[in-house]
Amino acid sequence: MEAHVGAGRTRRGRAVDDFFEREPGTPDLRGPWRYLIRMAARHRRVLLLDCLCCMVWSAGLGLTPAVIGQAVNRGLVARDERALVGWGLAVLGVGAVGALSAVFVERLDTRLRVEPAYETLRFVTRTVCELGPAVGRKVSAGDLVTVGVSDINLIGQTLEVGARGIGGLAGFVSVAAFMLAASWQVGLLVLTAVPVVLVVTTRLARVLRDRQGRLRAHQRELTDQAVDVVRGLRVLRGIGGEQLFAARYREGSQRLQATALRQGRASALLGATRTFLPSLLLAGVVALAGELVLHQRLSAGQMVAFYGYAGYLVIPTNQITFAVSKAMQGHVAAENVVRLLRTAPDLAPGPDAGAMPGPGPLADPDSGLRVPVEGLTAVVCTPADAVALADRLGRLTDSDATYAGRRLTELPLAGVRERILVTTAEEHLFAGPLRRELDPTDRLSGTDGDARLRAAVDAAAARDIVEALPDRLDTEIASGGREFSGGQQQRLRLARALTADPEVLILVDPTSAVDATTEHRMAEGIARLRRGRATLVFTTSTLLLHRADHVALVLDGAVTAEGTHRDLLADDRYRALVMRWTDAAAADGAVADGAAADGAAAQAGTADAGTTEVVG
Repeated sequence: MEAHVGAGRTRRGRAVDDFFEREPGTPDLRGPWRYLIRMAARHRRVLLLDCLCCMVWSAGLGLTPAVIGQAVNRGLVARDERALVGWGLAVLGVGAVGALSAVFVERLDTRLRVEPAYETLRFVTRTVCELGPAVGRKVSAGDLVTVGVSDINLIGQTLEVGARGIGGLAGFVSVAAFMLAASWQVGLLVLTAVPVVLVVTTRLARVLRDRQGRLRAHQRELTDQAVDVVRGLRVLRGIGGEQLFAARYREGSQRLQATALRQGRASALLGATRTFLPSLLLAGVVALAGELVLHQRLSAGQMVAFYGYAGYLVIPTNQITFAVSKAMQGHVAAENVVRLLRTAPDLAPGPDAGAMPGPGPLADPDSGLRVPVEGLTAVVCTPADAVALADRLGRLTDSDATYAGRRLTELPLAGVRERILVTTAEEHLFAGPLRRELDPTDRLSGTDGDARLRAAVDAAAARDIVEALPDRLDTEIASGGREFSGGQQQRLRLARALTADPEVLILVDPTSAVDATTEHRMAEGIARLRRGRATLVFTTSTLLLHRADHVALVLDGAVTAEGTHRDLLADDRYRALVMRWTDAAAADGAVADGAAADGAAAQAGTADAGTTEVVG
């Protein structure tokens, strides 16, 4: 028995694993309704089973008044004890079937709610990954927040509530048939009133959908504005624009509040209508049935049954109207998701598969820059040229750049990502154990892996950061590495890039936020750990330039001089560019060092407080 149960659990576990591991396929992006229909078709097995169980559950509830009516007529009125016991057992059986079907309904509802939402999440994640660095230009932060927080869940809820609505419709039809068979007057009342209820609630649901769409649009706008204010807070303080932007945000917040109130009024009106109209129908059914009993056109048992029918009809009617209103919300959510999934990446897709060429030089014909197979190559240029060159050489944008003599656009994108890694000062640090953050693919395991990971940490001059953490590499860090200073984040980003150990590593200003002593250690570490590999560094740091095997000067997007750092110092343009950006970096570094000193003082104060507490 235990083995059989264990085997069943194993099969269910494999089924769940298969779902979460299989490819989600291709979404239908021809419109919101098309997307929802396609999602329903992909989950038709679970959807049909859920509809069937909902029908059984709803029909069981609808049959209960009929069975009770028979118990009253054939048991109580006829004073037949055996018939009363028999119909009582029938009521118990109907209840048992309803309870069993309710268990399956809850389980299937959960799958309908979770699985489509998870597939939509995979679609969205895949689209965002394909957009790459262009995601910030093509998709607003408000859109991403709205889709990720609410729209994905609403799509799953739409299918879940839809199955309940179908079950409610089946229960309503079955009860209407019973009522027509017992009394055409009451049955006609019900069949006439329910379509009126549906029409009214559908119209109100459309109003709610429109107001929800406007609310989502205002939410996206306000979220974008908040993100802009947070990102540009330092600039706003510098130009004295804090009050102006605060007033704009306050005005937008008031507009959002007004829109939310209008949406709330529409939602409240719909909810009240969904409760009041079925209750009004219940009162009408009871009044008419009572009149028929007084004229002896209905028996006492039928009266009891009709009362039960009228009470039951509130349930399927609410299910149907709720399914309609949720479908409208799902339409708005699917519209947002489809708009996001339609966003086209800047990169050409390239071949899906194919052999990557062996290690070879990386070249950019547009600028004339060439990165040899081995050695540390440094490029001195403006920040704008650095970003443009790094994007082309890392295939973050399409260009004529080549690797081992072949154009990057002709190579599989996944293969290019494995061979060439671009790291900038804007790379994100994710929440979780630091070890997983530095080695996201978990390539380094065991003693040898730990040694290589620590070598990368040492090369990035980040050992002091790791050793200061309570659990060293196993310490949980916050999203974005908020607990670290700017210089510490930069060193951890470099450690992560060195841990990946790609054939070509492209670094953009990897030492701009650290002091001279740390920068010297980082320059030595990069040169030491990347020996035998191709490394390209965009920098104006004299410490890195001195370590470089080859230096190129890029002006106006083209290589104008090449050689060693010592050779290029004779070039006035080179010397001026290095000194200009070195002085600017020193000024920024002074600010960063002050902030780091404040942070260190705060940590020291915390440590002193902790010590005092222990001693006390």
